[in-house]
Amino acid sequence: MSKILARRGRWSAYRLVLMQVFVAGIVTIIFSGMWGVRFGASALAGTIIAVLPNFVFATLAFSHSGASSADKIIKSFYLGEAVKMLLTIVLFSLVFLNMDVEFMPLFVTYAIALTVHWAAPLYFKQS
Repeated sequence: MSKILARRGRWSAYRLVLMQVFVAGIVTIIFSGMWGVRFGASALAGTIIAVLPNFVFATLAFSHSGASSADKIIKSFYLGEAVKMLLTIVLFSLVFLNMDVEFMPLFVTYAIALTVHWAAPLYFKQS
C-alpha cells in the first residue's frame, strides 16, 4: 500500500513538472519565434533551470511513504529540497558562466515556470 501512495505522490509531482514543461515550452517557442534564436536559447535555459530541479525534487521527495517510514519521508523531503536549491544555484552559475544569455527571456521563462508550479495544484482534481 505504501508503494502505491509513493507512486501516486510522485505521479502528481511529475504532472506538475510536465505542466511546467508545457507552459514554459510555449513561452520559449514564442520568444524564439518573435526575437530569434538567442532569445529562444535564453528562454530554454530558464525553462531547464526551473524544471530540472523540480523533477529531481519530485523523484527524491516521493521515494518513501507510509506511517512506518515517517522519518524517511521527512528526510527525503529535506534532501530533495536541499538538492533542488543547490541544483538551481549550479544551473544558474553554469548558464551565466558558459552562455551569452539575454536576461529578460531567461528570468521571464524561469518565473513563469515557477508560477505554473505554484498555481497548477489549483487545477488538479484531488481524489
